[in-house]
Amino acid sequence: MEQIRLNKYLAKCGVCSRRQADILIEQGKVLVNGQLATVGQNVCDSDRICVNGKEIAGRKEAVVLAYYKPKGVVCTECDRHAEQKISDMIDYPVRVTYAGRLDKDSEGLILLTNDGDLIDAMMRGANLHEKEYVVRVDKEITLDFLRKMSNGVFLEELDITTRKCTIKKTGKFTFQIVLTQGVNRQIRRMCEALGYRVRALKRIRVMNITLDGLNYGSYREVKGEELRRLYQEAMGKN
Repeated sequence: MEQIRLNKYLAKCGVCSRRQADILIEQGKVLVNGQLATVGQNVCDSDRICVNGKEIAGRKEAVVLAYYKPKGVVCTECDRHAEQKISDMIDYPVRVTYAGRLDKDSEGLILLTNDGDLIDAMMRGANLHEKEYVVRVDKEITLDFLRKMSNGVFLEELDITTRKCTIKKTGKFTFQIVLTQGVNRQIRRMCEALGYRVRALKRIRVMNITLDGLNYGSYREVKGEELRRLYQEAMGKN
């Protein structure tokens, strides 16, 4: 019977990412056949594995959902103060977790999956995965604004300069922008550093997945060639 690393197994079961699995193992929260697990341990499907006292059902077929997150929905699973949690909005028989956030005041594309390895790959900034947005700001967009945004903006509160990006003016107050990093509230912070305020923000693409065919608040399964391309772009798999 095939054996794989325990952290990879937990990721394939949709429990968490590999890195998070190693932390749980180090904290003594994972048991294999009733014994405390060790980092780097190999397991197989016949082993009885428990995390935080709950038995894991086993590896699942990978599921990826494309969801049009409405404004007001919070990317969280456990914030009791959030009026609308993303985990409450998806009625799907398999437990899935979001890969990358959108803030409460933004709308657009969110990918959710039960594959922890895919989440890890998508969240790794060094992989330069593209995310595309349409944005409306509070005053007229100038050539100087476009130039500074595309060259990278210094964010004083985070002490970082954003990565160079592609930006295109689409109207007097609107633009499209493609980012390859995931700084929290990045577009809003970049605009504010240049004296602008975001009035509306929508994510329309994550890598090869777009909002096409999705209604506000709806989701669909990513399948076939589209799913294969997503894995290929995210993880280099054919």
